[in-house]
Amino acid sequence: MMHSLWVCLVLCVVVGSSKPTEKKSRVHEDEPLSRLEHDDNKNFDYDHEAFLGQEEAKTFDQLPVEESKRRLSIMVDQMDKNKDGFISEDELKRWIKDAQQKHIYESVERQWSDFDMNNDGLISWGEYRNVTYGTYLDDPQADSEYNYMSMMARDERRFKVADTNGDLIADKREFTAFLHPEDYEHMKDVVVQETIEDIDKDGDGFIDLKEYIGDMYQAEEGVEDPEWVESERQQFAEFRDKNKDGKMDKEETLDWILPSDYDHAEAEAKHLLHESDADQDGKLTKQEILDKFDVFVGSQVTDFGEALLRHDEF
Repeated sequence: MMHSLWVCLVLCVVVGSSKPTEKKSRVHEDEPLSRLEHDDNKNFDYDHEAFLGQEEAKTFDQLPVEESKRRLSIMVDQMDKNKDGFISEDELKRWIKDAQQKHIYESVERQWSDFDMNNDGLISWGEYRNVTYGTYLDDPQADSEYNYMSMMARDERRFKVADTNGDLIADKREFTAFLHPEDYEHMKDVVVQETIEDIDKDGDGFIDLKEYIGDMYQAEEGVEDPEWVESERQQFAEFRDKNKDGKMDKEETLDWILPSDYDHAEAEAKHLLHESDADQDGKLTKQEILDKFDVFVGSQVTDFGEALLRHDEF
């Protein structure tokens, strides 16, 4: 449960004169998608906020049901690539993957102008460093709350890995790899390295059970651990620590945070199909989707909700 949330999230970047935060470089963990309880048996409010954000979710709540269905109907036609009148699991999966990529590209576009200070269509390490850490560099003694030198060194290391031609200047693809390293094969080693550095408290280069649990949960004296903590201990022993030496090395950490045998888009497509396939024939009609329109709008991955709010697309 915790793992699926961690991996599908993307990197948050500090822009302008904002202070970097200690969690800024974490790939496997970020702010929760929503503070609301996630219980689809009660409502889909968590899902709405998780994907749309609180303000956008409030806007969508005011959209009439029939108008939502009308717009969703148009989207179903767009999803049906082979025009056979059905939406297959593969078509759902492709739609979700496209939505994921669109979200990433739009994220990069929103931040590009903040860092491309000379408007040359490229972002140098110097530009990124000055925008992100400029205040600290101007007066290193002004704020001792964070270890900015360490954070800047981590960013520079990641920037250099993303910078495939080694000129310390990033084009769009390289900058996207810097901001979203979990999506690029050549960035996996630095993702693993950052994760271990964040969790490995004793500095031995591994993640033991205490560190693994401690990253998710801080035990309180006299308070019984919740059930999910014991479940995570079992996960560690049975699945994370594959060689049974009591700790996770780099390969085991990679399998944990970026498993090669798990496809989030495929899992989400299966979930949507399961929730909506009334006749259990393994594919969806437009009516089946419209009958469950609230499930699709509430999906964390499909981007349905965002598209429904874009009046100019309909």
